[in-house]
Amino acid sequence: RQTTQMASKLKIACLLLSAPLAHGLAFSSASRATPHPTALTTGCGASTSRRAALLSTAALFSLTATERANAISACPKGANNCWSTESTDNTKIVPWSWPSDTSRAAALSALKTTLDAYPQEGQGGVDLGGWSVAVDELSSKGYMRIEYKSGIGNFAKFFNGGKPFVDDLEVSVGEGFVAVRSSSRVGDSDFGVNAKRLNFLAALLREKGWEAPPIKV
Repeated sequence: RQTTQMASKLKIACLLLSAPLAHGLAFSSASRATPHPTALTTGCGASTSRRAALLSTAALFSLTATERANAISACPKGANNCWSTESTDNTKIVPWSWPSDTSRAAALSALKTTLDAYPQEGQGGVDLGGWSVAVDELSSKGYMRIEYKSGIGNFAKFFNGGKPFVDDLEVSVGEGFVAVRSSSRVGDSDFGVNAKRLNFLAALLREKGWEAPPIKV
């Protein structure tokens, strides 16, 4: 069994060496150099040294610890209609963190309850067209994407063909925190809509003892 498991891991390592992962994992040219005489054949069409294979496998398993957070992308540089925990400029926000004495299962439940509590009729003059869950993998992968729609005001009539504007909210659960991204699909400015949405949800989480600082705009 151990031999089978090792062979399986080495196959994964070989794939990692031959093609960088979509998450941006890349290996140096040395990793693809001519195999050492003690190279092991992984069974995926190439040979690689034991050391390179083991290092690559370790990189794969370390990647799984952060892949949930990596599901959230940064906002475009200088965007005026997006906020993300993965940004590095003025569109960056602080991740939502649950209390240290709260289990992951309880945190997922609290997060789901909070997201479901958002009014379908909108709040603060935003999201008047309601919302719907587009992707629900919260219980299995810790990820959810929700679509929010604006009302049919003058901007929607004249600049969006009479259709509501659509914004996307993404949450991705990491180890003790939740990565978040809220962005508009079109336009340059969102007139503060994404910040109002995030602040409403953050306030609900703070009532549950979470650390979820409001966005100051």
